[in-house]
Amino acid sequence: MTPIAIDLFCGAGGFSEGVIQAGFHIVFSSDLSIDVEKTYTHRHEQLGFVHGVNTYFSRADINELPSENIQSAIQGIDMFNGRVVPQIDVIFGGPPCQGFSRAGRRNQDDPRNRLFREYLRVVNDINPKYVVMENVEGFMDTKMDGYVGLTGHEYPERSLMPEILMNEFSLLGYRTLQPEILDASNYGVPQRRKRAIFIAYLDGQTAPAYPEPTTPNEEDKVNVFDAISDLIVDTNIKEGTFRSHSQYQLESINGRTMSLANNTISSNGHVYNHDLSNHGPLIVERFSLFREGESSPMLKKRIKDNGLEIIEYPHLLEESKSALKNIFSTEQIISGFATPPVSSQLIESILTKKNNRFRYNRHRVSPTVVTLPDDFLSPFENRIPSVRELARLQSFDDSFEFLGKRTTGGMRRGLEVPQYSQVGNAIPPLLARAIAIEIRNALEN
Repeated sequence: MTPIAIDLFCGAGGFSEGVIQAGFHIVFSSDLSIDVEKTYTHRHEQLGFVHGVNTYFSRADINELPSENIQSAIQGIDMFNGRVVPQIDVIFGGPPCQGFSRAGRRNQDDPRNRLFREYLRVVNDINPKYVVMENVEGFMDTKMDGYVGLTGHEYPERSLMPEILMNEFSLLGYRTLQPEILDASNYGVPQRRKRAIFIAYLDGQTAPAYPEPTTPNEEDKVNVFDAISDLIVDTNIKEGTFRSHSQYQLESINGRTMSLANNTISSNGHVYNHDLSNHGPLIVERFSLFREGESSPMLKKRIKDNGLEIIEYPHLLEESKSALKNIFSTEQIISGFATPPVSSQLIESILTKKNNRFRYNRHRVSPTVVTLPDDFLSPFENRIPSVRELARLQSFDDSFEFLGKRTTGGMRRGLEVPQYSQVGNAIPPLLARAIAIEIRNALEN
């Protein structure tokens, strides 16, 4: 029998994607955002998971989601046709992580910490055989003051969250593996993304294991070139750079996720979510200053130490002249950039105040994919990456289409979850798959 699963805080569906690849059937999933609901349900319909027929999606705040509603929703889907629903094999999920950063103490009344408690409430009520929870690295050393657990247990001041979690699971009748931090780049993902993973299992169930790395060595890892070199837009650059598809690219195009019709979903050559931002000539020149693998601080140091032929960057020269028109003449600006050490005043006149921009190195795995696309630059072209390129770095199939606005800003960021955020918030499907395979192995044993 196909094992059945629940995915809470599912987002756009990174965890679900890996869980399905591992052979699970997701019978219930939930998230608060209407934007991710569109993406999630669209993808699942592609795979044959239809709301009310063989799965159920609930757009809800977990604080307002009674476990009885989850159970009745599952019982009501057509695939069970009135039959008793088997015990849920596993609940996957990652309560939003903003409340568990490494900075400072955390108060039990932080609403984000209540999400963590509500997650345990659902686990206690549903009583799955296995539980997998993922969170940011910082969860491992976050301390709580006066935390009161689900059963009313009061924890001493400065209690570590992993210790709280393990004890909470014990009080609910679960054993736990020692929490571990897994790096997605060790599991075929072209991205160095570290996540804290917690696995619990009911007394009497077979103890699972953490997945063994499949790409542990640097030479084994999938790099940025392997992941996105076929997505170069400029035909001249592409002709001189891209030769043939890598194995990773072919898998992305042909699809890794099996549908209920027992076939993978190919993108059929269509490249979804590859719209590019329209950068003006000044921005393009600024981006062109960055070398591969170079961050903003590294760029500033290089210009300071080696100088810059600013006359080769006419738009940046005009920018500097405008910023310093009452201080330096054009000749002084050109001379100042050409004569190291270049002053900070000159360097700042051509760069933005953004201090964390980074140009990918094509020969390395990418840094952690985030929700703000302008933190990074393509290694091939003078532009920020597209949604599809970031999705590739996250290990999503090309047929996985992200819906809604491409990006948003200002006050809307607190209300909307655009495509870039959907990608950046997701757990990489290949990492999720590796974890889910180990849970399935334990179930089968």
